[in-house]
Amino acid sequence: MLKRVFMAPDPGRVRLRFAGRGVLGISLAVALCGLVGHSLVAAITGGLAALLALFTVTDPTVRGQAVTTALLPVVGLPVLAVAAVLHDQPVARDLVFLAVMGAGVYARRWGPRGHALGVFAFMMLFAAQFLHTVPGQLPELYAAVLLSLGTSATVRFGLWCYERRLPVVPVPAPPKGRGPLRITTRQAVQATLGGAFALGLGQLLSDQRWYWAVGATWWVFVNTTSRGETLVRGFRRVLGTVIGIVAGFAVAIPLDGAGAPTAAVVAVSVFGIFYTAAVSYSWMMFFVTVMAGMLYGALGVLDAALLWLRVAETAVGSLGAVLAVLLVLPVTTHSITDAWIQKALRCVHACTAEAADRLAGSALADPGPRVAELEVLLGRVRLSIAPLVHPLSPLRARKARARQVLALLDDCVTEVRGLASIAADPDASHDARLSAACARVEAAVEILTAPRPGTVPAVPVQAHRPTATEPALAHLHGLERALAQLVSPLSHAPYAASTHA
Repeated sequence: MLKRVFMAPDPGRVRLRFAGRGVLGISLAVALCGLVGHSLVAAITGGLAALLALFTVTDPTVRGQAVTTALLPVVGLPVLAVAAVLHDQPVARDLVFLAVMGAGVYARRWGPRGHALGVFAFMMLFAAQFLHTVPGQLPELYAAVLLSLGTSATVRFGLWCYERRLPVVPVPAPPKGRGPLRITTRQAVQATLGGAFALGLGQLLSDQRWYWAVGATWWVFVNTTSRGETLVRGFRRVLGTVIGIVAGFAVAIPLDGAGAPTAAVVAVSVFGIFYTAAVSYSWMMFFVTVMAGMLYGALGVLDAALLWLRVAETAVGSLGAVLAVLLVLPVTTHSITDAWIQKALRCVHACTAEAADRLAGSALADPGPRVAELEVLLGRVRLSIAPLVHPLSPLRARKARARQVLALLDDCVTEVRGLASIAADPDASHDARLSAACARVEAAVEILTAPRPGTVPAVPVQAHRPTATEPALAHLHGLERALAQLVSPLSHAPYAASTHA
């Protein structure tokens, strides 16, 4: 698992730059809060605001990211005020907590901006509980949040805006749910009810730290769509938390809030959160847990009992999420996986068509953005199919088919990427055979994505063709073979059963 995290491919060193910029932006924000005389509580609140701004804002364009960042205080500061006012009113506070949780999940239907604003609102509420915020602290906290957001925005859009040199990648919309309820609506209901379960049981464990259980339920739902994804994410959250608690005993407790070492460990944890988020949820949660332990140490409230309580609350929150996705308006892993696979296959065809047009001489055709979109969609397929290929999954046949699907989709991406690179060469010439090959690819995609009542697909395209010596044709023939081989695993359950869902 360590090898997968730290040796995973990082094209363009995007993850490395993402993590480095996160550390820089948050460190500057916290330092400025200290320089202007803000308290430790305000500095922590400001640091969290900067972290969220740099971590959760993922609009496809830099302009969109700037707009979303500017909107963060619009939703976050009122929630912070409500949390402070209701600090001593448990019933009203709990109802607001659940309402913000449901609204935050529901907001995901508006794409990355809705997701970022929902996360920021919820985390401002969470931070108010973590720091025991009262109304008298609001002016200072408001100033710290605004200062930190301004600092992080300066770093992101001024000092280190590496996104300006990257192609714009469209963010794929989540698949629609069956019946009258969309995925986001179902998840909003699930998250609210799961959060209510976690809140009630979490308060039985601790009337002071119950919010960790609700927070665990919330974060289990982030970036998941089906019940299988949620189950795997819940398991990984508990695993990462337990490993982080062990590290807390070794690092956080001995340091006991010492200034410079605590700051250094928090900086390393922030880097780890940003660097591992895309490849390992367990390791991201490890770094989150270490960072939380260090912050508790800085606040002077850290002890062994608190660390174990953190594990218990996390387990309760994960259980709440699991029960909600299993019992309330469940969304099956199979239907979501099939929907993402179909989106990826349609994108394969679009990439091929753009590349063929470019080779034919069209100056307007550009397969590059489509290739980037395809890679994002493949990432969504991996996330959705993760429950089927998990080491603990007992379904061996389905695990084998799922791995075969992933391998063949990887082959499709490789061939499409190679075709796009050839199309980008101004000296590449059009071959009449390209049109015929592209037509066969289109036919293969139509076979794989067409609704069908049974589990047996139509006759696939011919898989065995002579090796082409012309590079573009070689990639197209390789793409044909991969698509033809996908027919078999996609014709079996669970995929075929949900093709028309």
